[in-house]
Formats: sequence, structure tokens, C-alpha cells
Amino acid sequence: MADTLKIALAQINTTHVGALTANADRIRAARAEAARLGADLLVTPEFSVGGYLPEDLVRKPAYVHACAEVIAALAAETADGGPGVILGGPWQDGEKLHNAAFLLEGGRIAARRAKHELPNYGVFDEKRVFDPGPAPGPIVFRGFRIGLMVCEDWWLPTVAETLCETGAEILLSINGSPFEVDKHERQRLPLAVTRVVETGLPFVFLGQVGGQDEIVFDGASFVLNPDRSLAHLMPSFGEEVRLTEWHREGERLVCAQGAVVPPPDRLGQIYAAMVLGLADYVGKNGFPGVVLGLSGGIDSALSAAVAVDALGPDRVRAVMMPSPYTSGDSLEDAAECARLLGIRYDTIGIGPAMEAFGAMLAPAFGNRPPDITEENIQSRIRGVTLMALSNKFGEMLLTTGNKSEMSTGYATIYGDMAGGYSVLKDVYKTTVFALCRWRNAHVPAGARGPAGPVMPERVITKPPSAELRPDQKDQDSLPPYEVLDAILEGLVEGEKSVDALVEEGHDRALVLRVWRLLDRAEYKRRQAPPGVKITARAFGRDRRYPITNGFTALVR
Repeated sequence: MADTLKIALAQINTTHVGALTANADRIRAARAEAARLGADLLVTPEFSVGGYLPEDLVRKPAYVHACAEVIAALAAETADGGPGVILGGPWQDGEKLHNAAFLLEGGRIAARRAKHELPNYGVFDEKRVFDPGPAPGPIVFRGFRIGLMVCEDWWLPTVAETLCETGAEILLSINGSPFEVDKHERQRLPLAVTRVVETGLPFVFLGQVGGQDEIVFDGASFVLNPDRSLAHLMPSFGEEVRLTEWHREGERLVCAQGAVVPPPDRLGQIYAAMVLGLADYVGKNGFPGVVLGLSGGIDSALSAAVAVDALGPDRVRAVMMPSPYTSGDSLEDAAECARLLGIRYDTIGIGPAMEAFGAMLAPAFGNRPPDITEENIQSRIRGVTLMALSNKFGEMLLTTGNKSEMSTGYATIYGDMAGGYSVLKDVYKTTVFALCRWRNAHVPAGARGPAGPVMPERVITKPPSAELRPDQKDQDSLPPYEVLDAILEGLVEGEKSVDALVEEGHDRALVLRVWRLLDRAEYKRRQAPPGVKITARAFGRDRRYPITNGFTALVR
């Protein structure tokens, strides 16, 4: 019986759903690196061949068949005597379709294991498209009994217990585990320790990295030894093929100590997720770059900084669209943001369009005084202007609204909500302020933007304003953001009742007002662009409420 095993963990970006050739080539490159490192086995993430999350794409027989052909081709390549491969993809087993892990060894598919626990919460709805497999036994690879699990299988105790009872020497999980802020420290590591304690077996968590639509995968793969010590921790938000070396100590399999790379701090994690999500969304969808409105305000300044760090300054175009209500400070601040970031900066005044709409609509509006209608027209003029530039030059329109605005409906549908993607969609305004200060003081790893400040201090300190009427301030329409965001987090992330929030010290009338704003804005959120998931309750995938909704019991 062999006493040593070298496993290469491929924390790689194979999230390009449906790009089977590109994903297969990335697996081949990882296998070549694993061979160079002297590995016996290469492990790749969940659904690494087909790209994760596949959603209803797996309902297409042609897609499932094409994945099977790619897996067979990769299996044939293992006849060269190099490392075996564990990868993920769909498995059509008669009438059943599984999310599966495959062991490729000796030129063939040596073993398959179907995912037993299918998640059906948050961003996941796997029960719609996959069939569960039985609780699996271990696979045998070169004399070692590997307890192979697919993501959700290790979040519940059944599969790990079954593998332990049937002779597994190691628990190894391939994952498509989406990023949420603090998830690694709050959920993954504590739960992994629980599985190690329950089984007495070492545990390997292999995560993928990359962006797929709203979802970002942060990697942060790790290895726990039977004594619960952390033997490896791989980088967050970055690719790596890491060699882990295992040996038997008596009847136990133990991993030699390797590098432990601490994750970024909380704000660094959020910022890195936004950068990676945008970079992959733009790159994988083939956009040459992005265009955004740069108003001189804090949201557009942060969005521009993220875009530059993700894509580089030459792929970001900023447009200032002043109206008669735009302040001199905003003009100066927007220009300074563009200068600090080194991006193209255009100015297109919307005054002529405002006059044209005023004249056009005057007969229909009659003697009614100006109100929010005219304010929304300004926002929609800007949306049309930016979309015209996007159409003409092919750049994707980057939307700049934040979660506080999306929660309360403080955004103009077909106006500042227009666009193809939003990096702030799941970021509350108070976090926007904190991120701006963080970015001015830090240069993220791998950032393509400049060192040093990326926006003037006045952008952060001046009172936020949409500048759609004279002397307008956000707090004319909304509570102070530190109060608003605390209530919203309770209602959205916590699903708390009004009474519960009042008991926490919030004013009942204010909580009721915010609750009503949140409820009434659902129709707007349904028409908002996708954006990076940051929290456990992102609008769209995680939180879906009916638009026509007469339920009011929450106010009690």
C-alpha cells in the first residue's frame, strides 16, 4: 500500500458557463502544471467542464452531450501516465441527470459520484434541474480511499458520515461556493471543523474563482488535518494550482504543512469581489470596455474606480452630463476623479434635451406645476445619452446605483437604472462611503488602476445629492443613511418585523415608512440590471418577492 499521495488543488476560473473548449483548456493547463509539480492527482472545482451555475442550460440535451464528449476526451488524455483528474460536470444516467464528480485515470472515466444533497435556497435551485444521487462510498485512487463530495454534500452531515463509515481516508469536496462577505470565517471554516470532528478525517475544500453573472466565486480553498489544524489556505479571488503532500501516520492520512494566505479584510473582500465580478462579466461577454455617467458624486466615483481596477483606464469612458442644477463642485470633482484614474472624460450637457422635452410635453401637462416628473425626465435623458454612446461604441453601460437606493426605490427606472451591470447593487450607501476611504488608502492586489487616492476627499464628505432641482439633498427624501441602512439590513438581510426593529431602538413611524418604500419598489428591482452579489440576501437571486403583494402582516 502506498504511503504518500500528492494532490494538486486547481483553484481555477472555469466559471464561463457553456464555454466548454475554454474550460477544458484551462483544466489541461492545470494538469500540465500539476505534472510539473509532481502530483499524482489533480482536483478541479464543481462543474468545471460545463461552468457553474449552469441553470436551465442543463435542460438542453445538446449541452449535456457536449459536456460528456469533453469529459471523455479529457479522460483519454490520462492514458499518458500523468496525474489523474477529478473534475465536475453533468452526468446523464438513464432518465436521471446528476451534478457529478468524475475521476479520470488510465485513459478512462474510472469513477463517478453524483451530488447527493441538492441546494434549493438563495442563488441555488438545483432541485429544478438535477436529480440527487445516493449517499456515496469512497473512490479508490492508487491505493487511497477518497471520500469525494460535491459542494452541498459537506454542508450536511449525511454524506461525510456515510463516507467515513465506508472506509474513506480523506474527505475531499469540489465546490462552486459563491462569495458572501465574511462567509469563509463565519460559515466555511467552522463547518469544516465540525465535519473533521464528526469523522476524524482530514478535509479538503476546493473552491473555484471567477465571476458568472451576479455570482462571484472567491476561491479561498483550504485543507484541515485530522487534528483540525489548518494545513493550507489558498488566496482569495486569485487562481493557483497548489500541491498538497499527504502521508500516513498510523491509520491516519495527514497533510504536510503548506502556505496559509490570509484573506483580505472585510472591505478588501467586498472590493475584490466587485472588481472580479465586473472584469469577468465584461470579458466573458466580449465587451470592449465600459461607459458610465460620472456625476461628481460618491457612487459614480466608486464605480469608476472599480471599473479601472478591473479593466484598466483605457477601457473606461466617463461622461459628465450637467444640467442647470449641476453644481460647480460636482463639475470639479468629476473632472478630478477622471484625472486621478486616467480615464477618458467627456462632457455632454443635457440642457437642450430638457428644453425640448419641456416644450414637447407642455401641451399635455397643461398648467400642472413642475414636480418629480421633470426630475425623472432629467435622469432618463442621461440614460438615453449613455445608452446611445454604448450602442455607438459597443461599451457596456455601467450602472452606478447602490443597495440603499434599490431598496427604497430612490432611483429612476429607465433613467439612472439603465445599463448592463452594477457593481454597487448589493452595497449599502454606508458601505460605499467606507469603500471609498478604503480604496483611497489601499491598492488592491492585481488592480489595474493607480496607487494613491482615486477620488478627491470632497466626493466622500459632501452631502449626497441627485442634483435634479435647486439645493437638493438625498436626505430631503430619505432618512440619514446610517439610520436607513440599519433598518434596511434588518428588513432585508434579517427579515425582521417592524416590532423587532422598534425593540432595537428604531422609531416605529420611520421603520414603517422604510418598509413601505422597500415593498413598493419591487417592480423597479425586477427591471434593474444584474450586479455583484455581496451579502447573503442580494436582490434578484436571493430575495424575490411578488410585485402585486397585498400582505401587510409584517407591519405588526
